[in-house]
Amino acid sequence: MAILVFVEGDEGKIKKSSREAVSYGAALGQQLSVEVIALALGSFDAAELGSLGANGAQKILHANDSQLDQGVIETYAKVWSQAIEQTGAQVLVLAKSSLGDAVAARVSITANASIASNVMELPDTSNGFTVKRSIYTGKAFAHVELTGDRKILALKKNAVDLKTDGAPAEVTTFDAQVQPSDFNTTITSTEKATGDVLLPEADIVVSGGRGMKGPEHWHLIEELAKSLGAATGCSKPVSDMEWRPHHEHVGQTGIKVSPTLYVAVGISGAIQHLAGVNSSKVIVVINKDPEAPFFKAADYGIVGDAFEVVPKLTEAINAGNS
Repeated sequence: MAILVFVEGDEGKIKKSSREAVSYGAALGQQLSVEVIALALGSFDAAELGSLGANGAQKILHANDSQLDQGVIETYAKVWSQAIEQTGAQVLVLAKSSLGDAVAARVSITANASIASNVMELPDTSNGFTVKRSIYTGKAFAHVELTGDRKILALKKNAVDLKTDGAPAEVTTFDAQVQPSDFNTTITSTEKATGDVLLPEADIVVSGGRGMKGPEHWHLIEELAKSLGAATGCSKPVSDMEWRPHHEHVGQTGIKVSPTLYVAVGISGAIQHLAGVNSSKVIVVINKDPEAPFFKAADYGIVGDAFEVVPKLTEAINAGNS
């Protein structure tokens, strides 16, 4: 028996969420006394893959085929299934993502596996295999028993602590059996979000709302984000008015985030926005309206004019960083 952890990357760099998945796998492997194996598909540098040992991987399998860089769902599902059979893995762990969700659903059928997504904690194995998962956009939790011989766990981002003190791990070539017919789907173009820190992977997010009064004032949000090493986001009205690009829209109909720190500036806190951020570990709200609904969900709040508060906050953070 083994635990197989699927690793996603972006331009050859392993995503933080996948490192968290490896750390989760390491903790589960210790709990079950089984080996933890990471699986990476496509083009990765050997040293980058080897660094997964620090996150808890004991062995790393690399299907080094540039055709796998595009993330064709059906092909990934085929390779995952091959890896499960070759390693004898009984548990497959991955970070919840658009790609991971689509592939995991297919693999659950071919591997006849039970599946749970938005998993937040290690399973309770004292009497079966029960996991805690987030439901209703983080408003509630469900405890789900997985009864299949094989199990697939898709982890909620930032739900587990990142392990960084593991031993070095050897990278081994995985010979994926793929045919030209496995690549009948062609991704013709990909539009990626830009910025120093990408929103879906960010540990800290600074978002602005209509309280910023216009795109000409957005430098205040960007400067605060830069001082914190954060990604920038915005509310739906801001993206609808084209003050900011739509890929920065945070909320129920935009990007759902789970950062360690979420800073909301000039955002009233409509329920649709809260649904996309309520999994954040700490929420800080800056708004001049003391009755803004967001304050009810905040861990910390500052009642004040954003045009006065944000520059002073940025200045103080930069002074502390120097």
